[in-house]
Amino acid sequence: MNNNNPQIQSTDDFDPIVPSTPVSYPIKTLEDLKLRSYFDSFHFQFNKASVPLISGGGIDDDVLLPNRRRMMVCHDMEGGYTDDDRWIQGGRNPDAYAILALVFGGFPCNNRSAQLYAERLSELAVALGFDGWLINMEVELDIGRIPILKEFVSHLTKGKLDWQDQLNDKNKPFFDICDGIFMNYTWKEDYPRSSAAVAGNRQFDVYMGIDVFGRGTYGDGQWTTNVALDVLKKDDVSAAIFAPGWVYETKQPPDFQTAQNRWWSLVEKSWGIMRSYPKVLPFYSNFDRGNGYHLSVDGRLVSDASWNNLSNQSSQPCLEFFEDDANETIQAFVDFKQASYSGGGNITFKGVLGGHDYLTRRIFHEELCFGNSAVHFTYSVKSDGSSVIGLQLDFTNTTDPEIKISVLLASWGDTLLTMDRFSSKFSRVIMPHHVEKLETAPEWIVQDNIVTVDGFTLTAIHAVCYKSNPKVEPPKSPSNSSQYHAVLGHIAIKTTTENMVFPLASEWTLESRNVDWRSDPQGQITVSLKIIWALNGGVTSMFSKYNVYVENEADKSSQGSKYLGVASVEAFYVSELLVPAGVSSVKFVIQACGFDGSCSELAASPFIRLRVEEKTKLKTGKCRLKPNQTKPTHIWKLSPSSPPQSNGVIYPFIPQNEPKGSVKYIYNVVFNPLRGSCLGWWVTKVRVEDVKTIS
Repeated sequence: MNNNNPQIQSTDDFDPIVPSTPVSYPIKTLEDLKLRSYFDSFHFQFNKASVPLISGGGIDDDVLLPNRRRMMVCHDMEGGYTDDDRWIQGGRNPDAYAILALVFGGFPCNNRSAQLYAERLSELAVALGFDGWLINMEVELDIGRIPILKEFVSHLTKGKLDWQDQLNDKNKPFFDICDGIFMNYTWKEDYPRSSAAVAGNRQFDVYMGIDVFGRGTYGDGQWTTNVALDVLKKDDVSAAIFAPGWVYETKQPPDFQTAQNRWWSLVEKSWGIMRSYPKVLPFYSNFDRGNGYHLSVDGRLVSDASWNNLSNQSSQPCLEFFEDDANETIQAFVDFKQASYSGGGNITFKGVLGGHDYLTRRIFHEELCFGNSAVHFTYSVKSDGSSVIGLQLDFTNTTDPEIKISVLLASWGDTLLTMDRFSSKFSRVIMPHHVEKLETAPEWIVQDNIVTVDGFTLTAIHAVCYKSNPKVEPPKSPSNSSQYHAVLGHIAIKTTTENMVFPLASEWTLESRNVDWRSDPQGQITVSLKIIWALNGGVTSMFSKYNVYVENEADKSSQGSKYLGVASVEAFYVSELLVPAGVSSVKFVIQACGFDGSCSELAASPFIRLRVEEKTKLKTGKCRLKPNQTKPTHIWKLSPSSPPQSNGVIYPFIPQNEPKGSVKYIYNVVFNPLRGSCLGWWVTKVRVEDVKTIS
């Protein structure tokens, strides 16, 4: 999310050197790639990946891919990319479907240039922190240039090649010199098996394409995408799913979130769960999907504006999808509309539940080994009436997988009653170690449970929905069922030794760059600037993100903080921030956030203060012009000249008969030479000898 709604910039007028709202943009020419112009762009720093590579290394290091079949997802939306893809710091469209991509066009002409361009691409991948490049060849290529292509792919070292419907002797030379091959979508049923045979021990590096739109793809894609996946699973090769945005683009009923969950459930039913997390501590998730209609920090609503920003996305829950929700007494879904504890999303559990009943819903599928250290599970809940949420933890013995236990982290309440109800249903029941009701958001209850399970691996986390005070009627009585509604705001897992200690504000260095004050004809003042920060002599990799706030000050008396957005790098661009009348300075506060979900106190966070540079109100009026005259008479120009930007041409001038050396006012005229009219003026007080005549 940013402080303003990004405006669509014409690609013809876009200059990557000029400071503006950070965007992702393509490298269009080989010359730009050769000259490394992307590194000189104002937008370069903002385009760095916020999620580190698996190996933690660069493009020359081995990325630790699992030795099994894999799934690649290739983004395509409305024939390419929508405008929502561009905005690095986010935008105002809460329903945006965005995946950022960096592309270039062109082809090297000889082996020497092939090596040069490959090196430039490798350098860019390392600097921006992504895995590598997917090379898509959908053009005819002269047979004499095929050796150049092979040299290019070989020297690039990281790449995937889209070439034919199967791996064969014609394209295997390219497969042998790159990391994987992305086969076309129009393969036949026996092609995956034959491709695996050609690949030998690299069969998992063969990615068979599936077009979700179904354009000639095996199984016809769409709601039968699983047909192709079943074949690939049987032949044990990898899959490349192209254009899953079909669900969004074609507006599948009944709504995007429901249709999206249903479609991906087809993938899960065919291939199962491919990734398990968390695998390391600390772990934190507020279930944020990178878009929403509001945003909160630790239970406090900081913005009620709609937004989207993929950098704010959290680890996603692995909720189960039920084809017939009507038969489910309680529905579990990620909710964007209801106020959140953190970020813009939460998991809402809603339905009907008997007073003596309880129901579980999967949240995460995990693979986290426990040692002998105590582990803290902290989570936030907001509920109606007696509706409460506990957490069920499933464990498997690390030496004997047949030994499994389940632990209930019960909600706060009557300990004896809770033990009596659940001790026979779970291996262990643990009551909260600490319970807190937030002063700023009393509807949220945050509870902390301590778990010690040595020699076991955590394999799953489930929400346990139940009532805190079951009715006295018999458990199976129909009258014992009532409405259930509870919201899970976040889950944090960490050991006792992983408490985050934030640096003092004095340990940071902040700097403002490209400060641009503007005023409009109504006298409203705006400011744009880039803020950068660094920890003095320290490493900032301990922080997951930074929240950015502004405080308007009148004689250093703060009028309260306003949330501007989030940064995943140590920089943030403020675009055309409106400064209210009477404000003497603006204070920008940078709030560091840890990977455990904790944030530094705003009052103790580093900040930078700017004095407001006031502009006199731009007045409207007319200028007298002689016939065929292209600018006003008696024009004077400041030396050196630095006219502000406008829709017209700006001419500072004073009457010609003003005596030199006197202190007078210069009228800065905004003149439109095409219309021959004066658009307006403002006044600047200067010494007359500081100006000179324009001939």
